[in-house]
Amino acid sequence: MSKSKSSPESGKPVTRVAQTAQPAGCGSACAAGAPSPTEQAVDASPSNTASNSCSGMVFKPLRWGVDSLYLSFDGELNADVEKELQKLKQAAQSSEEPEQACAQFALEDHLFEVKDKGSGLFPYVLDDNAFRIQLSRRNKRLPMAYVKVSSAYLSSKRPCDIEDDLLWLLCQVGTNVDPAKVSRIDLYLDFVCDISMESWTRAAWLTRASSVNAYAIDNEFSGWSIGQGGVLSCRLYDKTLELEKSKKYYLQPLWTERGWKAGERVWRLEFQFRREVLTQKGLSELSGMLRHLNGLWSYATTEWLKLTMPNPDDQTRSRWPIHPLWIALASIDWETDGGPLSKRFSPNRAPQDATLCRFAFSALTSFMAREGEFDFWRGWSLLREIVEDHYQQRAEFEGIPFEQLVEEKVRFKGRKFNTLFNPAPVSEEELAEREAEAFEREYRKQSRGGW
Repeated sequence: MSKSKSSPESGKPVTRVAQTAQPAGCGSACAAGAPSPTEQAVDASPSNTASNSCSGMVFKPLRWGVDSLYLSFDGELNADVEKELQKLKQAAQSSEEPEQACAQFALEDHLFEVKDKGSGLFPYVLDDNAFRIQLSRRNKRLPMAYVKVSSAYLSSKRPCDIEDDLLWLLCQVGTNVDPAKVSRIDLYLDFVCDISMESWTRAAWLTRASSVNAYAIDNEFSGWSIGQGGVLSCRLYDKTLELEKSKKYYLQPLWTERGWKAGERVWRLEFQFRREVLTQKGLSELSGMLRHLNGLWSYATTEWLKLTMPNPDDQTRSRWPIHPLWIALASIDWETDGGPLSKRFSPNRAPQDATLCRFAFSALTSFMAREGEFDFWRGWSLLREIVEDHYQQRAEFEGIPFEQLVEEKVRFKGRKFNTLFNPAPVSEEELAEREAEAFEREYRKQSRGGW
């Protein structure tokens, strides 16, 4: 992203919006299903306990919660599991796609792709749409597992329930697994507001961070970044603009449930807390942290960072009045409901119909343009013949049947998408070993009178 100069814009007539109070739970990250905010007129003074409204401004909070979560788990990897992971990692490193397709590790309803490379000090990496799990070797002074939870999973399930899921999975691959410790957590708030987010200069940010940057994409203002790269950082950015690149359209129905209307620009305020800050606050374990989200948000928005209205007649910046928008943002109560959870989530990474259709239609129309063909069905038939002929020739070149080539490609994609389980081929040595073990079990059974 390129840096952007700020350009103030004038306001317009507004309706003031206040947040509706909800029953307290285990934090916004552990609740769902609240009604959308109601509208009422409220004037607020600059304080963190003010209503999410200020005179002359429309502010509509949509959702808030945990967007990124990185957890570590102490424990000891099972010896048999490590042996299996070593074999699967070797398969992933193979130059042959059929062998790569077998680099999978199944746990409950997760069919993880086993990566061909480790990450840092963690040699084994398992990946699907819910988790990226990095596992350490046995007898190492490291956490047994380091896990990144996907934002899509966090939009469909509460963090406290996700921890339970992870503990259940990790207890199947290791022993003495301890509760999760937080390495990083990102708290976010999605909102609609009629104030221009570039209507102030860098000087308006009062912060302990050393860097404040404004950004634009294709000359369109996209947001602010404060303290980037530090142990605590903040981003205020255009989430609707970001959605065009990330394709996280599952957020739009969730916004709609909280009063969002198509065409409204959604902004996101996001704070990233790393382990150093969390440890300093005595919030190492996830269970304890989820009970103190209000405290983290309050620290970030009232002590570490403030958006002010600069007063050129007062050289003491700490006396500058707090911007009405910041009052609203800081006043979100994290003990109330943070919005609905997505009801649709799958741990696989298969592309959506819309994506596949876009690729297929693009290939078809490109072929038809080359051939000067305008009839859809004739173009589709001709393209199919060309594709089939091309891969028939490739199968002959590789010395395998066409059907086998297709199956190998499907299984290779199935590993990437976490959709197909591809059993590894059994060698003659392994087969003989299994037969010997079966014979020995049967012999012991008969020796005990059939028990």
